[in-house]
Amino acid sequence: MTHQQTILIVDDDLHILEVLEARLSSAGFCVLKAASPKEALNLLKTHHPDLMISDMKMPDMSGMSLLTEVHSLHPGLPVIFLTAYGTIPDAVRAVKAGAVEYFTKPFDGRELIKKVQDVLKANAIPKKTVSTGHGFYLGQSRAMKELYEMIERVAASDVNVLVLGESGVGKERVARLIHDQGVRKDYPFVVVDCGSTPTGLLESELFGHVKGSFTHAIRDKKGLMEAAHTGTLFLDEIGNISSEMQVRLLRFLEDRKIRRIGDIREISVDCRVIAATNSNLADEIREGNFREDLYYRLRVVSLTIPPLRERKEDIPAFAQNFAEAFCKSKGIAPIKLLPETIEYLCRYRWPGNVRELKNALEGGIVLSQNGVLRSEDLQLARISENPKSPENPFSLDDSERDTIVRALRESGGVQKDAADLLGISRRAIHYKIKKYGIKISDIRANGR
Repeated sequence: MTHQQTILIVDDDLHILEVLEARLSSAGFCVLKAASPKEALNLLKTHHPDLMISDMKMPDMSGMSLLTEVHSLHPGLPVIFLTAYGTIPDAVRAVKAGAVEYFTKPFDGRELIKKVQDVLKANAIPKKTVSTGHGFYLGQSRAMKELYEMIERVAASDVNVLVLGESGVGKERVARLIHDQGVRKDYPFVVVDCGSTPTGLLESELFGHVKGSFTHAIRDKKGLMEAAHTGTLFLDEIGNISSEMQVRLLRFLEDRKIRRIGDIREISVDCRVIAATNSNLADEIREGNFREDLYYRLRVVSLTIPPLRERKEDIPAFAQNFAEAFCKSKGIAPIKLLPETIEYLCRYRWPGNVRELKNALEGGIVLSQNGVLRSEDLQLARISENPKSPENPFSLDDSERDTIVRALRESGGVQKDAADLLGISRRAIHYKIKKYGIKISDIRANGR
């Protein structure tokens, strides 16, 4: 039996609601009606429609505000707006922000029905397997199944996505999966590592430059944003970019135009933006390190990947998958994972998440003998058997944290100066400050 698709219609004009209901019902759709945005949002808490048709201008909420609320409840839900002539610019902005189409009133009923059918057909993307297709397995735990469902809904739209999670959980793989399931799948997926690229170089990498714009600019260079035109731009570790780059990125997200360094011409770029970070951006905003307006531009929809320690039921399948893939890639005989080895893997906390598990298995296979992988081959025993605890007076983590705090106090909370005192890079101290939950504001407040 064919599933009857459901359309939610929203309009404060009851006559329009009746006309829409009659048209959609006669075309075979199940119809939900809402006479206000508030009523529509309440319906969305208990119903899962396949598409929403809404008036653009209603008394208690704008179309843009409704779109934002709808996508927070149902990421990827297709939205078609109905608009009066005077609000066409608002409708155009809504389409750029994630709506799929708009119709001006009075609208042609047959054209509207055809558009609804076309959108629903395009939105019916087949279910994907749990493999991303890039040699990385995401898992089948309940938490990850819920994440897959979110990914499928998000991929069908074209909104900006912010992927959150600790280092090593697979944020880039999730971004690739969104790209591969979306309408831009046949176009470039361009990765920008904002964390390891120096600030001065990042501007040129992203925006490009023209010949002669600075000392070593011996030829014109296309930036990564321009290279992502028609495809997806993935900004990894977005929390590490400078305040100047945040301003430039915000401007790009607002008007979708870039200007190469040294150029006066603007270039239009049409790409989907997916950003990722292991930072707590809410804390970064409070500390004054990240712009709140940029955060909301990037986070039209946010996806959080749980750490591996919270979904240990995924570990046995991960281990088998990674072991088989490594043996196949190296042309060696398949390795046997003993039950006690799997049990050992499940007891470990995996602070480096899926990436650490993959690397540990590959290293263990290299050290294994007689085609059997044992727990001692994994070289995790010392870390696993000596977890950090408040009662441990010889904790290396505690000692390192205290040293970093002392350096920050000595430098008045300036991370660059503290990194110089410690003889480490700015990226390293930035990572460790986040790792140990050190609050720069507290250090500045307490003085040296």
